[in-house]
Amino acid sequence: MDVLEKLTILSDAAKYDVSCTSSGSHRSTPQGGIGNSYTAGLCHSFAADGRCISLLKVLMTNVCVYDCRYCINRRSNDTPRAAFTPQELADLTIQFYRRNYIEGLFLSSGVLHDPDYTCERMIATLELLRNQYRFGGYIHVKAIPGADDALTRRLGLLADRLSVNIEMPSSDSLTRLCPEKTKTSILRPMGFIRDGIRENSADITQYRHAPTFAPAGQSTQMIVGATPETDLTILRLTQGLYRKYRLKRVFFSAYVPVVEDALLPAGNVKPPLLREHRLYQADWLLRFYGFDAEELLDEEHPAFSPYVDPKCNWALNHLDRFPVEVNTVPYELLLRVPGVGVKSAQRILTARRHSRLDWPQLKKIGVVLKRAQYFLLCGGKRPEGLRVTQDGALRALLSQKDRELLAAEHPQGEQLSLFAPPKNQLTREDVIQCLTGQI
Repeated sequence: MDVLEKLTILSDAAKYDVSCTSSGSHRSTPQGGIGNSYTAGLCHSFAADGRCISLLKVLMTNVCVYDCRYCINRRSNDTPRAAFTPQELADLTIQFYRRNYIEGLFLSSGVLHDPDYTCERMIATLELLRNQYRFGGYIHVKAIPGADDALTRRLGLLADRLSVNIEMPSSDSLTRLCPEKTKTSILRPMGFIRDGIRENSADITQYRHAPTFAPAGQSTQMIVGATPETDLTILRLTQGLYRKYRLKRVFFSAYVPVVEDALLPAGNVKPPLLREHRLYQADWLLRFYGFDAEELLDEEHPAFSPYVDPKCNWALNHLDRFPVEVNTVPYELLLRVPGVGVKSAQRILTARRHSRLDWPQLKKIGVVLKRAQYFLLCGGKRPEGLRVTQDGALRALLSQKDRELLAAEHPQGEQLSLFAPPKNQLTREDVIQCLTGQI
């Protein structure tokens, strides 16, 4: 098997790993055109300065000793197998870089023979890139649970970011679908990487030329929709991972039926893309907006609304706190106003030190007035001519993207209309009650 055949197999096998930022585009290449944003083998991440960089996304091998029920590369699945040698993968990465196809590498792998052997092959590849080719580009590597700590440390000294997939949202689901993996085997390397980053930070302050260990931090990924855990369970786990292991990102992957198994949802079930989208929105609120998991969901309402995003849903459930005066409201509450983001909130704080803000100034600052006008006051007043009705607020809070995602979840003829529902579907009153958490 030549290198091109291996690349075709191993880049396609890597497309279900979402622990990197992807374009999310499904644009097809026009006839006679060039470039493809959907084909496996290329993914995108972001540099510290905000630049979008292209990465070669590939597996070291799709041969695996594990038999995880949901995985296309599981031991019992009949699929073409291939494995790169360290030299082949290093050469391939450099050739792509020299042609300006990529700026970095995203490397994962099945477990070949055992975790230590697989980790050693990945280390050999990175040593060739860093030492022989003097490659200084971004490298994201999936650490192998069960590998020796010394090997994980060597991997972290060569890579920019490490990640360990937590896979399932609960230990029960992990035991049922991944009987050869344990919660401890996954969380232990997470703790080792966290401690390594912390120790390395202290070393760098004392020794200027100390080698860096995973300078871009660590991340993880879990599959959503393959098991019965609620959004509340997943969000609590996400919050705990951020607090305990200091992760940079938790990635959510909507379950895609790639193998038939009695323990998994049927193959004709569509991926829960809207649910994945809501979890990412909630993840953003946890990291940047000061929310806790228990504020967004509770035992009585363990799932996110399909109609509005978690921030708007929280605001609708706490109408007693609004409207607030934009010239005096604390920063923490300002962040919770729909239509106000982190940057616009910071700009508001800066601007109101010098003068009282009005509605035209808020628009220039970047506040989405279509949403925020129902929750803010400027000088004690609402925008001129604004009629505050529940119907108007709901229309404003439901973004076009939310409408598109909702339409994707429900095929034509089964879509849930908010304001003119057909027979046998939710009424407008039902939707309002759902949005305000009454049902």
